[in-house]
Amino acid sequence: QVQLVESGGGLVQPGGSLRLSCAASGFTLNTANIGWFRQAPGKEREGVSCSRTSDDTTYYVDSVKGRFTISRDNAKNTVYLQMNNLKPEDTAVYYCAANMVCRSDSVSRFASFWGQGTQVTVSS
Repeated sequence: QVQLVESGGGLVQPGGSLRLSCAASGFTLNTANIGWFRQAPGKEREGVSCSRTSDDTTYYVDSVKGRFTISRDNAKNTVYLQMNNLKPEDTAVYYCAANMVCRSDSVSRFASFWGQGTQVTVSS
């Protein structure tokens, strides 16, 4: 059974950092494209970042470029999203997902597997 479990969310002040983790079970992460998405109240789910397994291509939505970094630890079967210089507009539930189309300029919202989400709140 495939499972993705996110952790690392929380409350942080503007300018602070968080590292989200997504632990996979039931499949090997390095065989799949992995993405991070977020959904704020009243808004559609947005693709934040993705990593393409075939050639390590990564994608970041413009609003997080230079602040967020996606990475994988294949030994731990875990993918991370390092988030620095957080802003109030980054507040959302963050989801990891696997098996979607990941391009250098976009990420598809149609993924085979989704985690349950972790809340990130940026507020003073």
